[in-house]
Amino acid sequence: MAGPIHYEIYIRKTAPAPWALLQATENRAQAIETAEELLRDDRAAAVRVTKETLDPETMEFNSVTILTRGAPEVQRKRVIPDDQAGPRCGSPQDFYAPLSRELIGRVLEDWLIRQGVTVFELLHRPDLAERLDASGVELQHAIQKVAVPESQAVGQPVHDLVRHYQKLCEKAIERVVIAGRKDMFPSLEHRSIADLAHRLAGKADRAFVMGGIVAGALKGVRGGRAKLDRLMDLADGAPMDGPPHALVMVPIEQMLCELLSARTNLADVLGPGLDQGASLAAVVRMVAPREVGLLVAADPRVALQVPNVDGPAARLGERLQKGEFPLLASALARMVLRELMSPRRLRPSDATGEIDILRVLAMTLTATAGRLLTLEEVQSAFNERSKSLVTADFVAAYVSNCSTVLCEAEALARLCENVTGAGNKRSAARWLSACVSSLRFETEMRSAPTHTPAQKLGVLAALQKSARVCDLSEHDEAEITQTVGNVAGTVEAEARLIAQIGRSPAATVQKLSILLRLASGDTAPLGPVADRAKVEAVKLLRTPESRAALAAAPEALAPLRGLMQAAGLAAAA
Repeated sequence: MAGPIHYEIYIRKTAPAPWALLQATENRAQAIETAEELLRDDRAAAVRVTKETLDPETMEFNSVTILTRGAPEVQRKRVIPDDQAGPRCGSPQDFYAPLSRELIGRVLEDWLIRQGVTVFELLHRPDLAERLDASGVELQHAIQKVAVPESQAVGQPVHDLVRHYQKLCEKAIERVVIAGRKDMFPSLEHRSIADLAHRLAGKADRAFVMGGIVAGALKGVRGGRAKLDRLMDLADGAPMDGPPHALVMVPIEQMLCELLSARTNLADVLGPGLDQGASLAAVVRMVAPREVGLLVAADPRVALQVPNVDGPAARLGERLQKGEFPLLASALARMVLRELMSPRRLRPSDATGEIDILRVLAMTLTATAGRLLTLEEVQSAFNERSKSLVTADFVAAYVSNCSTVLCEAEALARLCENVTGAGNKRSAARWLSACVSSLRFETEMRSAPTHTPAQKLGVLAALQKSARVCDLSEHDEAEITQTVGNVAGTVEAEARLIAQIGRSPAATVQKLSILLRLASGDTAPLGPVADRAKVEAVKLLRTPESRAALAAAPEALAPLRGLMQAAGLAAAA
């Protein structure tokens, strides 16, 4: 259809038949009347009318159903593929897979937080396994949380899955408890972890045993910072290379991924006084200390926004910079992207500070692009975050501290500069355009007693320049620059500033310099003021007195040639 909105009529000739498109029209009443007529004449078992609206950004249609009549749709039984039938975990060893540990962390989140442990510790420490088994209700609720959605996915009854996972949990708990009773997890009080790694090399259950050793080393250690410090001590004592080195580092990395995925632990590691934006900046600095260090050295403003990383976090950052723990580095980088794409404010009480920290995050993540994330992923995350910066609530909070409409316009110009994405740029440009085209803006600029006309023109020129460097669309940029130029033209016309300059007894070179700076957009916005200044400058250049004065002092004309070129008066020179 030609228009951005049209209506589509779908029919089902029989109850079990699929929907089929019959007709599309731009007339809503005609579409509804045609659908009801089809149903009355028994030419269809069911009819549906949808409203299709074209999205100019994605060039895709958004569909909304406005009418459904006739026989209800037949619900077809979902076919479960053979490879997806049955429980997803068939043995206790399946609990140790990454996806399984992630699911356990979700269904037992409250219990794990109360105990101050991770899923990895639960699966490798006999005391924690016995404690969970004794809780009864906690474990039963976790099993039900897993069984109910899985029964819909695999096509098995809920009770069968509950009984299956109960037996599986009993086996897993029994395995860990028996391993503890057999002293399969030796203590590190009198032995080094490197020695134990060399002794376990080649054994079938070496990964399970080493996991128990690492988890046991954290027994009695509370808090994310203390646990991270202990894990870094274990990493320092690991063998230098070979399979024994990997045997120690793999469980440490798994624990680090789980430890730092919790917000409470991350706040303990980086500092409890950091807000969300500062925490993300600290994570980026921990993951990429070299790149962020170079940015801090090049731009002191970055140092004000990015917190220092010290203690165990700095020790971890050194290892991440060397290429160790790649899964952890990737998980932390993805976590930063998820937080950027979430609706959560980075600095809820400081809209201006939120833009500042976003700018720093954009610089730091772009500097690490290629090693941790792709440039496209970074751009996509900031495009999504920019959507929250152009909402009415955020803009109102952003300009709430502005005492004048000029201050609001300058703030909105900065907002236009810092958002990304074509759609977000358009939304920000609308806010700025509405501000500078308002009657309040023009009235304030015309009647502000604290500024002279020349100062007002200079302020408007700076505002116009800031709008021109925001990478807006041609239409939005032209609209904003023209509006600012027209306001400046009104201010200059009332003050008759250019006419006064032309009649002033000042030297010709001085008057030319002032007029050319106005004409080039340096001290006045491009538009009516610049055009009038250009006309006055040409008139001044053509007078015999001016030509004689410039001919007598050719060295005075040299500094003006650049301004003439900028104003488009090179031919007049």
